[in-house]
Amino acid sequence: MSVIPHLINGELVTENGRAVDVFNPSTGQAIHKLPLASRETIQHAIDAAKAAFPAWRNTPPAKRAQVMFRFKQLLEQNEARISQLISEEHGKTLEDAAGELKRGIENVEFACAAPEILKGEYSRNVGPNIDAWSDFQPLGVVAGITPFNFPAMVPLWMYPLAIVCGNCFILKPSERDPSSTLLIAQLLLEAGLPKGVLSVVHGDKTAVDALIDAPEVKALSFVGSTPIAEYIYAEGTKRGKRVQALGGAKNHAVLMPDADLDNAVSALMGAAYGSCGERCMAISVAVCVGDQVADALVAKLVPQIKALKIGAGTSCGLDMGPLVTGQARDKVSGYVEDGVAAGATLVVDGRGLSVAGHEEGFFLGGCLFDNVTPDMRIYKEEIFGPVLCVVRVNSLEEAMQLINDHEYGNGTCIFTRDGEAARLFCDEIEVGMVGVNVPLPVPVAYHSFGGWKRSLFGDLHAYGPDGVRFYTRRKAITQRWPQRASHEASQFAFPSL
Repeated sequence: MSVIPHLINGELVTENGRAVDVFNPSTGQAIHKLPLASRETIQHAIDAAKAAFPAWRNTPPAKRAQVMFRFKQLLEQNEARISQLISEEHGKTLEDAAGELKRGIENVEFACAAPEILKGEYSRNVGPNIDAWSDFQPLGVVAGITPFNFPAMVPLWMYPLAIVCGNCFILKPSERDPSSTLLIAQLLLEAGLPKGVLSVVHGDKTAVDALIDAPEVKALSFVGSTPIAEYIYAEGTKRGKRVQALGGAKNHAVLMPDADLDNAVSALMGAAYGSCGERCMAISVAVCVGDQVADALVAKLVPQIKALKIGAGTSCGLDMGPLVTGQARDKVSGYVEDGVAAGATLVVDGRGLSVAGHEEGFFLGGCLFDNVTPDMRIYKEEIFGPVLCVVRVNSLEEAMQLINDHEYGNGTCIFTRDGEAARLFCDEIEVGMVGVNVPLPVPVAYHSFGGWKRSLFGDLHAYGPDGVRFYTRRKAITQRWPQRASHEASQFAFPSL
């Protein structure tokens, strides 16, 4: 069984100590050993980043961007290899893995615009012979902690932008599927990134706490569950760090009576069951305005859910692969049992699925609940699996109140032909990312990603313009060159024009 190393200061590093297995979820078999970083290993990466920072911050943004242009080319050239690694360790289909990588590359493309996005502002003659300007300066050593469900895309949300802004970055990816993340980081070094500017360290809470405690680490980015997001935000800010911590979600899709139901069903199938529902933007609740809409939706969903093509993610032409671990499969199955016990109608039961040739894999078929109510656990909590809940309401206002009352506010969408209803929904819904006839309203790279309420801890969203603000500090400079022939008396009042 091969060992997956750390990447520190441009070198592959292994260590003897604690380690965990990395599994292929399609077979249920361990395929790699992954060392868990000690505090000493984390400090090694921090020291390398700190040493690399002075030269990197003084590298012209255009030269930093040139590295990103080469990095983009290498990512595209290695798409098949990266997708294969994602599928082998995560379980998602090859097509889904390739789509994830493409969305990550969009963020590299945005980072290529470093000379433009880092331009400051300049004002001449703000006072007599006085000019003023501001510029964006890097923070120093920053770190990111990323989840298993997007081992390529989410790290690419973080470090390309942080690095072109002049920072040095330490990445701690998920210990469940680290191989693709490590390969992508190696491609960035191949593109010409100096040693020490990016390091990848594998680990668990020990590594996370080491990054939180280290005074050299000035900022932390995190994507994962809400309890951990809240912990990292509280502990990081307590130590004076800048923190953006993206947490959990419970994303609702509202279906109005005038919705194009066939297109809505197609959209919901992908949004609810794509990647086995292991997405923070997955639609897990369909809120139907009126029983007629609900009855028609369920009738159209059932045959499509039962027809889902499920198998090993590395096979072609599939709709779903397995869940990432046996523990994740069992947890989702437990939610299904809980929903039945609470009185919801289990219309499609995906439990007990066996895939020929992969009987030990972590598979679960698509599940559909009807008559779900807001007091049920399957409604309140993030299931993170292929389970869609149908909730019935009588009006758009009732649907919106339901969404606004939920503790999470990550993403939502509405299916309608009514512009007035869509505008009201967009204006009044208390959610960070909203779609109109778009089920997964993930912003493009030149906007920013983030939810509201307990889906985000921190003031700035991920990537895009907010990412630039997060990874830089603005410095305002006011400069005066008085004329040689002039002399002014001292002024003791506060200066003004």
